[in-house]
Amino acid sequence: MTARPSDSVLLTVTGRDGPDTTARITGLLAEAGAELFDVEQGVLRGMLTLALWVRLPAAPPEVEPLLRALSELPRELGVTVDVRVVPAAVEPAGPEPLRYVVTAVGRALGMRDVHALTARLAAGGARVERITRLSETPLASVELHVTLPPDADPVALKGALLALSMESSTFDVALQRESLYRRGKRMVVMDMDSTLIRIEVIDELARAYGVHAEVAAITERAMHGEMDYDESLRQRVALLAGLDARVLHELAANLPLTEGAETLIRVLKRLGYRTAVISGGFSVAAEALQRRLGIDFAYSNALEVQDGKLTGRTVGTIVNARRKAELLELLAKQEGVLLEQVIAVGDGANDLLMLEKAGLGIAFRAKPRLREAADTSISAGGLDTILTLLGLTARELREVG
Repeated sequence: MTARPSDSVLLTVTGRDGPDTTARITGLLAEAGAELFDVEQGVLRGMLTLALWVRLPAAPPEVEPLLRALSELPRELGVTVDVRVVPAAVEPAGPEPLRYVVTAVGRALGMRDVHALTARLAAGGARVERITRLSETPLASVELHVTLPPDADPVALKGALLALSMESSTFDVALQRESLYRRGKRMVVMDMDSTLIRIEVIDELARAYGVHAEVAAITERAMHGEMDYDESLRQRVALLAGLDARVLHELAANLPLTEGAETLIRVLKRLGYRTAVISGGFSVAAEALQRRLGIDFAYSNALEVQDGKLTGRTVGTIVNARRKAELLELLAKQEGVLLEQVIAVGDGANDLLMLEKAGLGIAFRAKPRLREAADTSISAGGLDTILTLLGLTARELREVG
């Protein structure tokens, strides 16, 4: 299409990325008096894509030299220049679209994975505006900036993306509202058992004491709603009466960390985040993890010990689902952090209120009910996947060690 003076045009430049390619093109436009509305540039494997939305100079004598100079760029710079007149109304007038960020993280993302993701987004009414690679080689994580119409249903889209990640089982997909607070998180709060560590401490203690079957039966009853968490904890702890406390301390000294836990905590600390464990587990284990990883705060249940043996009772307020949410809120207030700036991570039903309280609630290798209720979930990757959800690239992670 022929461009005329005062036309609004989209200039798309593709080809080899030279050291002065962008400067040459913007220089030509600036000298001609073109008005700039928008600009985006990306370089992939040394190949440049530069898009400029401009209005051509109103004076006809300036337009022809400009278009002629642009037509000579392919020979001079080894690029292709496409000039298209932009319609008067590029987007329909009306309310601003809803802006979200979709993060896909896996061991490796193939073409079928990217197609499945973009097809699911399209089916949900999402329009992809930008895709950014977060990983290095191989391609393992990407961030997609998408918009949704004001009347779209983000909850339905979240469900569709969750279903996709469960179908693939090789990568996780997270949907987050794009806002200042997405990039401004300041605190990460985690459950302990089956989240920060790979085991349930009470199960291991019961196994060592020969009462695992009895403890498991109580846990099963609680999961089916036959008793509340507090009563189930009391009954399970009662079965440990007489166990040598040394068993608890030995277990706490050798807790198996979940994949990515050390990396997550180390990077968060270097970036200035506050970290906490809020657990329905036991304080000896939680405090051992706090010392081992350098976690700032640890809250959990204390087991009563007399004469070196467990009495079968806990001491103080039980850390249940409601108490977890209360502690998160109190801790955020104490540290001067908005709830929108808090990430909460857990795997069980007693983490739900805590995840709902936080600005971003992450279900980690969790049961379906929690995955559906949480803001997002991680099933395929380790805890360090959280760093990718924060938008950190592989290069940035290298910088912080």
